[in-house]
Amino acid sequence: MLLTTSGNMTKNYIYIYSYTDEEKPLCLLEMRSFFGNHSEKQVLESAISIHPNRSPFIKERLDILYEDYHYDDLLKKIQGFPLDVRTFKVVFVKNPDLSRNEKVSFHDRRNIEREIGLKIDGNPDLKNPVVLFGIMYVNGRWVFGEYMESEAIWHQHQWKPNSYSTALSTRVARTVANIAAPNPVGKKVIDPCCGIGTVLIEALSMGINICGSDNNPLVLDKTRENIKYFGFKCEVKLKDIREVRGRYDSTIIDMPYNICSVITENEKLEMLKSARNFSMKLVLISVEYMDEIIDKAGFTIEDRCIVKKGKFSRQIIVCS
Repeated sequence: MLLTTSGNMTKNYIYIYSYTDEEKPLCLLEMRSFFGNHSEKQVLESAISIHPNRSPFIKERLDILYEDYHYDDLLKKIQGFPLDVRTFKVVFVKNPDLSRNEKVSFHDRRNIEREIGLKIDGNPDLKNPVVLFGIMYVNGRWVFGEYMESEAIWHQHQWKPNSYSTALSTRVARTVANIAAPNPVGKKVIDPCCGIGTVLIEALSMGINICGSDNNPLVLDKTRENIKYFGFKCEVKLKDIREVRGRYDSTIIDMPYNICSVITENEKLEMLKSARNFSMKLVLISVEYMDEIIDKAGFTIEDRCIVKKGKFSRQIIVCS
């Protein structure tokens, strides 16, 4: 819980982001999906809780316990902070948005860590602590709370038994899954053109209830092998998107575009009309302009971005 200087109790989280210039539009789209808004800076504060492992761009999270505009007053609030038998360590969390004049030197950061640690009523352990606490200067005040650092889980999924050169990268696939299901509790998601399962694997690793299908019988055994390789389970069927039945909260479609997957404008429209029949929300990945087809299929474009890699670019389009 965030203990403000006025004594009101709320709950806030500080997220520290890291991304390249090419990744920024995709990162901001994911931010808007998670939080309803985005920050042009690398730090975002929100009352919404997102585990940092979910996003390829969130590097750290600080769950605020105490805050104050004055460092000495914050120390008084932390004094005697009770901790059970678990061991702890205090980490100074660097704010990448600070100007050069605002940045805290290495020497001062270490001193602050020691000073905060002495105020906590617990057992410090600098090597293998059970709990990490963070101290940070952000948005004009000092904040203290539980600290989490993300694990790049998607890196492990880059090396799978089967892969295609045209498949989405694991980072983009993970972000797309987050955009489709930012709050996955109770939601059903489908990838009806799942290919070798890159999106499926990322979604499954985050606990998203997803299933897949594809109309290519040559690929599905490889898809199932990839999913099983990482210890996941997922329904994957040989099925054309026009044969999909049932209702889904979100659909993810990576439109075929390579030389072996040429489809007509009418076929694209049929695909999207089919998705409109079984899905409330569509996240479409395309290398081509598709606004008119999206409109004809009965979808409304809510948000979008362009993902670039060198000279190659894809559109990520969120529709309802």
